[in-house]
Amino acid sequence: MANIESQIFASYLRNPDLYDELYNREGKISEVYQKLFNLYGEHSINDYINLNSKAKSSFFNQGITFQVYDDKTVQEKIFPFDLFPRIIDANEWEIIEQGSIQRSKALNLFLWDIYHDKKILKDKIVPLDLITSSANYLDQMNGIDPPGGIYNHISGTDIIKHKDGQYYVLEDNIRCPSGVSYVICNRTALKKALFGVFNHYKTHAVTNYAENLLELLETVKPNGVDVPNCVVITPGMYNSAFYEHSYLAKTMGVELVEGRDLFVENDFVYMKTIKGPEKVDVIYRRIDDQFIDPLEFKPDSSLGVPGLFAAYKKGNVTLANAPGTGVADDKAVYTYMPQIIKYYLNEEPILNNVHTYHCSRPDELKYVLENIQELVIKPVDEAGGYGISIGNRLTTDEIAEVRKVIKDNPRKYVAQPIMSLSVHPTYIDETESFEQRHVDLRTFTVLGKDKEFVLKGGLTRVALKRGNLIVNSSQGGGSKDTWVLKK
Repeated sequence: MANIESQIFASYLRNPDLYDELYNREGKISEVYQKLFNLYGEHSINDYINLNSKAKSSFFNQGITFQVYDDKTVQEKIFPFDLFPRIIDANEWEIIEQGSIQRSKALNLFLWDIYHDKKILKDKIVPLDLITSSANYLDQMNGIDPPGGIYNHISGTDIIKHKDGQYYVLEDNIRCPSGVSYVICNRTALKKALFGVFNHYKTHAVTNYAENLLELLETVKPNGVDVPNCVVITPGMYNSAFYEHSYLAKTMGVELVEGRDLFVENDFVYMKTIKGPEKVDVIYRRIDDQFIDPLEFKPDSSLGVPGLFAAYKKGNVTLANAPGTGVADDKAVYTYMPQIIKYYLNEEPILNNVHTYHCSRPDELKYVLENIQELVIKPVDEAGGYGISIGNRLTTDEIAEVRKVIKDNPRKYVAQPIMSLSVHPTYIDETESFEQRHVDLRTFTVLGKDKEFVLKGGLTRVALKRGNLIVNSSQGGGSKDTWVLKK
């Protein structure tokens, strides 16, 4: 372990076995962090505690919260935020951005294919039963042409930096990727607390996300519509991401609606207003497939709009993301991403996958069952870090239970080596000091008709528990502002 001489980092311990982003390979402060390190080092830890407290109050006053569910309770919490930012230089970001766009485009072509000609299945690049057995594959989407040819309008790509210094994709999120509002709020909070630090770095803005999202959504408007009317549909204020739903509607300048605010007449969608019905053309939905229309999916859903899917099939309304996109962020489909990219784009992946075993393959199932203690086990269809087992943290009895669960339903599970996520200095409330914590990065890519945009920043998520590798907020994780430097 090595200590750093600095006021604010005086007690910071660096474990050289971990890839600490503050350092270069020689064990010295990395060049991109040197100014920041010096600027923060001028403060005492008491200064920092006060600034951190103000930032938390700001989040609370703005209602920047999320909800954590367990078997008995629902808790609303302030989104944990750390004032020491993560910096990504321009050259590294170029790789991340191009890799994120490449994956989003390939996944969009894959979705078009599996709901139309199914060439990749006929050519046996991806197994047919893998697709038809996915809980998120929708037969109802076969043959439907979404406006502009776009399925995954918004994609979230979860990326880690491994101890070899290379970036790897952990998973793709295209059902309903969340967290972009926290990217923008993190930047706002840091500017309020320590505005002066931005004078020393040329960083890309992150506040242009909403305008780019709206612009790209407008490119996939239904045929015959000149100026589309867009809305954001939310399950309601008790949803864990409700803050984000309301924030995005407000910053795009569109209405935030619930299912009860909309109705369908003659296969067109209308919003109820005090001035009478108002036609809706594009719906950015934050409601899962099975709840969007009780006439087509779950009949007891009170969150959706009766007749919405019929209007969609007729091409009278755009749904972003399209129904049925979840089949492509199935973690079993992820194992085929290198082949999918090659098949549709004739390119090698810019960002590598983490080696992944799918338990539906007999040889890989055998390996996983024999080596659980060295692997991370993930359900293919869960989000938020739920259902994950990290083998080297399990007791003998827990390993036996995981084996049983996998054998009962091999299709539902994948396994990956326990990757050493990079670490980053993070302020820890309990110890009132900076400590190493593992981080990842979620990028946000928006696809429109002949247009694309990646938010130059993304959400750096932090595993706040010492040694933990799970960064999701629902599992006690926090976040940092992410600075992408200009060239």
